[in-house]
Amino acid sequence: MQHFRTLSAYLDYLELPRPEHPMLSVFSALNEGFLPCPKASSPPITNDCYSISLKKFIKGNLNYGRTTYDFTNGALFFIAPRQVLQWDDSVVFEQKGFSINFHEDFLKGTDVAQQIKKYGFFSYTVNEALHLSPQEEKQIESIVGHIEMEYRNNQDEFSKDIIISQLGTLLKYANRFYERQFLNRKELSKGLLEQFNQQLEDYFNSGQLQEKGIPSIAQLANQLSVSQRYLSDTLKKETGKTSTEHLQLYLIDEAKNILLNPDKTVSEVAYELGFEYPPYFSRLFKKKEGISPSEFREKYRMN
Repeated sequence: MQHFRTLSAYLDYLELPRPEHPMLSVFSALNEGFLPCPKASSPPITNDCYSISLKKFIKGNLNYGRTTYDFTNGALFFIAPRQVLQWDDSVVFEQKGFSINFHEDFLKGTDVAQQIKKYGFFSYTVNEALHLSPQEEKQIESIVGHIEMEYRNNQDEFSKDIIISQLGTLLKYANRFYERQFLNRKELSKGLLEQFNQQLEDYFNSGQLQEKGIPSIAQLANQLSVSQRYLSDTLKKETGKTSTEHLQLYLIDEAKNILLNPDKTVSEVAYELGFEYPPYFSRLFKKKEGISPSEFREKYRMN
């Protein structure tokens, strides 16, 4: 797989103009003109850059989770360094909007370098993009306008600090707008939770637990056609618990039923539930229930 270590090499590959700054490029066509078109398709590639872009669709199917939406407003995409990128010519975008690309080293030594790692949406897939309302779109475009102004003008000792400050503001607004998107799509969130629980039930009932062990969150997310980070964030917004916590609770509920069988040791219960190390099972059980598996069994016998 081809990997691009510099921003210039990455833009050259995309057949886009060279950047004004060795670590930052800004392409904008918010009011007039058109964005330069990158190459129509590409096999899987990776690079060391962040990308933030606003696109509008002309044609092509784009799903949000398993649901198709009409995205007539702008869709904001976030790509982190070393994410695998691949595209073809099936989806066509209107050449309006903007695209900001910057090398990860551009942020080194700044607060934004630490903050950006906390934003889960850089790990979302394309079909989990942020879909802006008209007012939100205007706010984002205003921030990008300030970034572009600094980028296009004769850059001085203050330019980088101002641009990074504006990038930080853009990311904070994006985080706020994602919160709105999760709230507005509660039905989708509930559906995802139901599907997640159904996946777990099917996995347990099929006997795969004994054969393959506890399923990973990545495996469950893949079955649901969403990214691992998006699944966890969606469930967290809906229930207050992450996907890992839901998986653990499911395992503990199953453990309670099996522990009621007095013929099985705690270690046998742990192995039956897919735990390689019984002490880890015991610690997890006590953390969630406040008592050990043995104490739970004894308490049940007393009742």
